[in-house]
Amino acid sequence: MHHGHSHGQGHGPGRDEAFSAFMASRYPSLLRTATLLTGTATGAEDLAQEALLRTYRAWRRIGRIEAAEAYTRTTMARLLAKDRRRRWSQELPAERLPEVPGPGHDEWVATAVSVRAVLRQLPPAQRAVLVLRYYHQLTERQIAEALGCSAGTVKSRAARALAALRDAGFLTAVTDREKGAGDE
Repeated sequence: MHHGHSHGQGHGPGRDEAFSAFMASRYPSLLRTATLLTGTATGAEDLAQEALLRTYRAWRRIGRIEAAEAYTRTTMARLLAKDRRRRWSQELPAERLPEVPGPGHDEWVATAVSVRAVLRQLPPAQRAVLVLRYYHQLTERQIAEALGCSAGTVKSRAARALAALRDAGFLTAVTDREKGAGDE
């Protein structure tokens, strides 16, 4: 069947080239977000790929690469927060540190590994709120829009997540270390 006015809008090489350019430039960043959301490498790949498939399908509506990144990030957070049955964090990573290329790198890697381990302890919806708030610096209103809930829900999820991290002794360790960091 032939439609007269299609002009390949949203289909064919135009969309594919634009999406490929988006993937090439933003995949590492999206994978970092997915890793924070899921806590595992394989879970992150699965989550990022599922969100990217949805982004590709919606490409005609999205249009710009900047909007595509926000759309994909929001989709990942929604998938994680909504689907409690999904076992994103089944696999526990072998927490072996890589070869150390420079000073301070091993400490940075150890911190990154423990941040992911801590985030894994939280329910997915709380994890999504913390990642969007503190990693992506979104406002409570933006997070509410992204997750399709009220700003009050975002506040309470953040408060419960931070309380859980405090109770587990994680937040005091971080704030004590920051106080001691002084003027490096």
